[in-house]
Amino acid sequence: MGFQRRSIYFYPLIIAGCSVLGGFYGSRVEVAAAAADEDVIRASVRQFTRVYAAVEENFADPLTPDKSIYKGAIPGMLRTLDPHSSFFDPRDFQILREDQKGHYFGVGMTVAERNRKTIVIAPFTGSPAYRAGIRPGDVILEVNGKSTENLNTTEVADLLKGPRGTAVTIVIAREGNEKPLVFHVIRDEISRKSVQDAFWLRPGIAYLDIEHFNETTSSEVEENLRKLGEQNIKGLILDLRENPGGLLNEGVAVADKFLRKDQTIVSHRGRASAEKPYIARRGNRGYEYPIVVLVNRYSASAAEIVAGALQDHDRAWILGENTFGKGLVQTVFPLPENTGLALTTAKYYTPSGRLIQRDYSNTSFYDYYNHKDLETKNLQDVKMTDSGRTVYGGGGIAPDEKFETPKLNPFQIKLLSKAAFFNFTKRYFGKREASLPPNWKPDDAIIEEFRRFLRDEGVSYTEAEFAENSDWVHRQLRKEMYVTAFSVDEARRIMVESDPIIERAIAALPKAKALLESANRKMAQRLSR
Repeated sequence: MGFQRRSIYFYPLIIAGCSVLGGFYGSRVEVAAAAADEDVIRASVRQFTRVYAAVEENFADPLTPDKSIYKGAIPGMLRTLDPHSSFFDPRDFQILREDQKGHYFGVGMTVAERNRKTIVIAPFTGSPAYRAGIRPGDVILEVNGKSTENLNTTEVADLLKGPRGTAVTIVIAREGNEKPLVFHVIRDEISRKSVQDAFWLRPGIAYLDIEHFNETTSSEVEENLRKLGEQNIKGLILDLRENPGGLLNEGVAVADKFLRKDQTIVSHRGRASAEKPYIARRGNRGYEYPIVVLVNRYSASAAEIVAGALQDHDRAWILGENTFGKGLVQTVFPLPENTGLALTTAKYYTPSGRLIQRDYSNTSFYDYYNHKDLETKNLQDVKMTDSGRTVYGGGGIAPDEKFETPKLNPFQIKLLSKAAFFNFTKRYFGKREASLPPNWKPDDAIIEEFRRFLRDEGVSYTEAEFAENSDWVHRQLRKEMYVTAFSVDEARRIMVESDPIIERAIAALPKAKALLESANRKMAQRLSR
């Protein structure tokens, strides 16, 4: 994900159209079935076979399993079950495994399609593409002699991947250069960091951003806190906004890091599985600095496990919006021909016993994924935190303090939808060296050049609109130009530091501290009885 999650020039929906996975368990689930049930299943299979044979024989166009089975019958069946059971064709299953493992082999850059061309969004910091000098906005024309014309971004990305140590020749068109540029890049292992580099917001106040949960997340958290010097942390801002979840065990391991040993983190149970609690095995080892957790409507699954556990134990102050409300656990079953099935096999419950899953029985999957109703809760699912605060199930994790990100106004939407900052930056650096002075900020000359660019591109605006959005324009320009001149990581950092929710989070640290002290007093009172 990288900085794309905070938007390089677009704001993707993190949840819509995807299956957010809560956990992975083995390769099969054993269920006893009565003989009558088996007879019904056999009859249904025979009926399906007859229908498929009739379609295959008589349909106007030739059928392929990819079209009729992988994208038709199986997804259609799963859609009748729940929003998160999913079938993965070979390509999707490969991507799923890469995301879980947190690494792959290639050149290390994000690409996207714009105007029927494959362009570079940004190279990953330190990757072969980054070291070679490939820039945001570059258009990929050829990969190892193969034209990218008529290829989609997935196909281009596959061409860029390959065994470690192998060479790949990339032909690039760059604005401001008359002739194509040729880059000879050596593929390497590309780490898909799930945890962005932690840093200090203020003396003693650390910021840690977990973007998703893969096989390396808990070790990445440990490493980041070690590098900062955890003994020096007086308060932590833990950012789980737009985190779609991932591996259940990694969410458990992260929560374990901040809770006391032997505290419950989460439990799950399903029709074919007994209740299984997950307990903090290592605990926080005495580090009990206050924590503010940032969440929004796209924080889901394993992210909700972490937020729910810290909230139920009064270990953290939750700030933001109601989370997504995804409390279903998927087991991934590898299938023949490199395909896979993610099937919902259980529901998970927070330490207090509340179910986080939102009701999806009377709504379309489109409305479910778009999640516009942020106040949903089950009034029958009422529980208490360790210190006696009331919490509800059935609607995600409700924050202790609401903070809604300010909505974009029409001027801002217009500039972002036209990729104005991205396109200006690629033009600005087209014939220039991709560098800026340390701590650079846009000056009047850059702003005037940007205004001329908007006029040249036919982007209309009033003087009043530009003046009203002056600070926002400065921030967006600075961020975008940092991506090219420095790195995605540096651009991300300056945006975090200017994010209005960060100031609110820092101000909320005393509330987190008071909450933790209250829970500790309650625990001491119970133990003394």
